[in-house]
Amino acid sequence: MKNQSSVPIVFQLLPFSDRSDSPALALSLLTIIYLLGLLLNVLIVTLIFLDKQLHAPMYLFLCNLAVMDTCFTSTIIPKLLHILSSGNHKVSFRQCFTQVYFFFMFVGIEDLLLFTMAYDRYVAICKPLHYHSILSKKVCAVYIVTIWLYAAVNSVFITSLAMKMSFCNSTTIHQFYCDAKALTKISCAGREIFYLVIYSESFLFGLCPFLCSLTSYVKILQVIFHIRSEDGRRKAFSTCSSHLIVIALYYSSAASAYLLPSYKNSDFLDQVFMLLYTTVSPMLNPLIYSLRNKEVKTAVMRLLQLKHKT
Repeated sequence: MKNQSSVPIVFQLLPFSDRSDSPALALSLLTIIYLLGLLLNVLIVTLIFLDKQLHAPMYLFLCNLAVMDTCFTSTIIPKLLHILSSGNHKVSFRQCFTQVYFFFMFVGIEDLLLFTMAYDRYVAICKPLHYHSILSKKVCAVYIVTIWLYAAVNSVFITSLAMKMSFCNSTTIHQFYCDAKALTKISCAGREIFYLVIYSESFLFGLCPFLCSLTSYVKILQVIFHIRSEDGRRKAFSTCSSHLIVIALYYSSAASAYLLPSYKNSDFLDQVFMLLYTTVSPMLNPLIYSLRNKEVKTAVMRLLQLKHKT
């Protein structure tokens, strides 16, 4: 019996269990948010692929961010929609930890991509004469491949540790997906090592990239303030503003989701903040870049004019 309970066959996901009065409304809203985010990210990828003037390092990284956001939300939301529509809350052990694996993989990719994009802006503004030599196509390709490979391998390590936890307290996860934080709440052994690894990973590949991104933008602002032309300052800052908003949105939602202290009735708030982190933030990223980036808006107009002529 101990062996059976420590390695459960199925888990029970309880999304928004305390406020489940109108699942149809939640299903409709989540479907709209998911499809809108999917559409916007696919449009960003398509636009960058079709418009040759966007074949620059910054937009190559943005294209990867859009692909990652699409995969990230697709790892979580379709299963949640299935639960809300069917009422079947069961998820197998294999399905649960497959979700854990892809979650950590895409989180790792986003952390490193956002830092790489900040570094791209630093080189473009602070070292413009050396931009194409520092960030050549070959170097950018190496960066992207390294980021995806590292995140995939690193997620194997984290997921394998999560699978070693024993779940003899309960098999009910008070979350809308197999979240590591929610899993540790129902584990009875093995979570101490898992906590240690997660804290180390959060520092090395979460906090450090964030601080490096902030350092890049501090140096960028120093250069911008020394530009004599007001138009030059405006143009330099406009290339960074959208990425700054995306960084602020991503890290604020992540901090709200994971740094919220646990207390008796915190399950619902945990799920709300996690929903903002995993669904709303990836949906807003392409919207922010398309509305605040002049080159993206110009590319959209060129594409629309080309279709109109044909």
